[in-house]
Formats: sequence, structure tokens, C-alpha cells
Amino acid sequence: MTTAPPAGPAAPPRVPTGLFTPSPTSSARPAAPPLPPVRRTPLVVAALLAVALTAYVWSAHGAKPGVLLLLGLGLGVALFHSRFGFTSAWRQLVAVGNGTGLRAHTLLLGTTATLFAVIIGTGTGLFGSQPAPSGGSLGVGLVAGSALFAIGMQLGGACASGTLFAVGSGQTSVVLTLAGFITGATLAAWQYDLWQDLPAWDPVVLSDHIGWFGSWAVTIAALLLVVFVSRRVQARRNPPPLGPVPSARGAAVRALRGSWPLAAGALALAVLGAGVLLVSGGAWGVTSAFSLWGSELVGTLGGHPENWTWWRQPGNADMLAGPVLADKTSLTDIGIMIGAAVAAALGGSWALHRGIPWRTAVASVLGGVLMGIGARLAGGCNIGAYLAGIASGSLSGWVWGAFALAGTWVGLKLRPLFGLGNPKPGDGVC
Repeated sequence: MTTAPPAGPAAPPRVPTGLFTPSPTSSARPAAPPLPPVRRTPLVVAALLAVALTAYVWSAHGAKPGVLLLLGLGLGVALFHSRFGFTSAWRQLVAVGNGTGLRAHTLLLGTTATLFAVIIGTGTGLFGSQPAPSGGSLGVGLVAGSALFAIGMQLGGACASGTLFAVGSGQTSVVLTLAGFITGATLAAWQYDLWQDLPAWDPVVLSDHIGWFGSWAVTIAALLLVVFVSRRVQARRNPPPLGPVPSARGAAVRALRGSWPLAAGALALAVLGAGVLLVSGGAWGVTSAFSLWGSELVGTLGGHPENWTWWRQPGNADMLAGPVLADKTSLTDIGIMIGAAVAAALGGSWALHRGIPWRTAVASVLGGVLMGIGARLAGGCNIGAYLAGIASGSLSGWVWGAFALAGTWVGLKLRPLFGLGNPKPGDGVC
């Protein structure tokens, strides 16, 4: 009679790494907490404001601005429900290797690139608009500005779009970030003469060289490579899962009140952003409005921003001379804040946060100032430069993203100085 040799140690289970299998985390994602009750007063106020402002803009400035405001409202709803952020996604990736948020970015970027290729490639526009790609210059301003922006968003706690929807949902500390953001963008516009001559090269837009189909194919291939690399990094580092947010059972209730999957948010934002391109002829952006709002305030206080070199540039002078509620970016920005307020109140999450630690307040303002300056130096933010640039097939968008990742690493090193934490491998969630 023979006996089987003693079994050795069991081999660890093979982690699936296929493109469409879930990426591993150190533990399962906790269950979502139940939704709090609807915040009726904020909901009524935000809904009435949305209706009244839409009616005013439509009657005073016409259908095109009115539709842009509606698109902004939709963007605010989608951003809040999906909690679609760039700041936390890059922080999770750099700190612990969780690439879930970055892969949601690739879905947003790829879908937007597809829609942009169809719209711009066929010259399709509404209200007489002529859609055009967003191609930024390549140079010192882009590199320094994107890195500064990323440092700022890690200190301020939100990116450009995240700042707007967080303010709309009542996050008081991010109001300080927005104030700093407007201040930094206005300072950069005021001191445009100091940085306008930084070394730079002309934009490189792929469609100018290989056509729109070729541009789209290269962009999608590059995004798939990002997905593959981020999955390999996550499999190796085995990070904590993302933290849950309140949600609801049932598709209908979840759509109106609960949290959306990141993929649903990415698709909704891509469609709404393409709508902005169709209606206005330009990609969705955020930060040019901050320079405008700050400069309007300077003018109200007796200053003369119309004499600044920035506001004498082609296109900028008309923006400053026109009404704020006819400005494309101002309309979508305001819409995002109101739309997020409606969604947050429906979800029971709208609340003003009191007792902000002084170091958090300092970080919020400083982060906002850095983002405002960085966005002007780089020619845009995570939306106008990164999203619109990559979706347009512009090399500037990829450069912006690369140096924003480097700036994120620096920002994570600075966060503890202000009492702000970073994800750690042993955390239950990141």
C-alpha cells in the first residue's frame, strides 16, 4: 500500500487580470449606508432657483444660453450622483495604487473622444456654431501649470468640476477653495504680462496629421494601454477598496436619489459635455469663468480690468464686456452648482459643515489659489485642458495629465502639513 506524499503549501489563488474582470483590492468594498431623508428646504430653494434662472436666461439672452444652463444643471446632477472626481482618483492611484477612478477617467475620455470625433469630424453644430477641437500649446506654462494645479487640488480637496459640485452640495470648506480658485485665476489674468512669453510650441492635434478616424484610433489605443497598466499596478499593490457612499435599492430610486456607478457617471458626463460642444462650438470648460467673476468684482470695486493685457486678447475682451449670464462657461459652472444642490438635497446629503479646522481652511484657500494660477498657466484645468485636450486628440492633454500625476505626488507630501490624511495600504477603504 502506498501513501500519497504530503501536500505542500497551497498555491495562492490566481488573480484574474482580464480586461473586463474586477481589479483586486485587499478586501471587499463595504456595503453602502442607507440614504438619509430628503432635505426638503434646500431642495425647494435649489429647484426654484434652477427654474427661475433658466427662465430668465432664456428670455433675456435666448435659447442657446438657456440650453447651456440646462446642460450645466445636468452636469451637476451627474457629478454629484456618481461622485465623479479627479482629485481623489489620482490620490488613490498615487498613494496606494487603486486605479478604479483613473479607469473611470479613461471611459469618460474615450466616450468623449468618440463623440468629439463624430461632431467635429462632420462639422455638426447647433445654433450656427462651428465645433472645433481644443488644442493647447506645448511649453513651460503647460508643464508648470498642470503640476501647480495638481498640488492645489490635493490641498484644496477638489478639482475644478469637483469644486463646483461640492460647493453646490453644501461643503463649506470647498467654498473657501472656490474663493481661492477665483482669486488665483484673477491674479494670473492681472499678471498675464509676466508669463505670456514663456517658451512654448504650437499645439499638436492628431487630426491635423492623420484625420479624425486616425486621431480617434490612436487615442483609444492609448487609453486602453492606461487601463492595462493601471490594472497591473493595482494587482501588484492590492490596495484598499473605494469607500462607499449612501445609495438606495431599486433602479428608479437610485437614479433619482442614490449613488451611480462611476461608469454611469462617465457616460452621462461624456454625453452632456458633447452637448456643450454641439451648442457652443467649444468644449466644456470651467476656469475661464473664475477669471471673469474675479475681474468683474475688481471692476465693481473701482478697478479697471479692461486695461489688463489678458482682457485685451482676442475673444477675452468680448467675454468681459458681455453679461456674465450670457457667458458659456459661467452658465455651465452656475448650472453645475445648482444641479448638484438639487441632487444632494434629493439624496439627503446637502449640509453646511461648521467648525472647519484652521489648517484645513488655510489649505483650502491656498489650494484654490494654486489651481487658479495653474489653470491659467496651463491653458485650462482637468476639464478644459485634460479632458477636452485628450478627447480632441491634442498632445497637450496627455502632457497635462502626466505632469498632474507628478504634481499629485508632491501634493500628497504636503497634505500632512495641513492635517490632511492620505490613503494607506492597511486602511479599510481609500
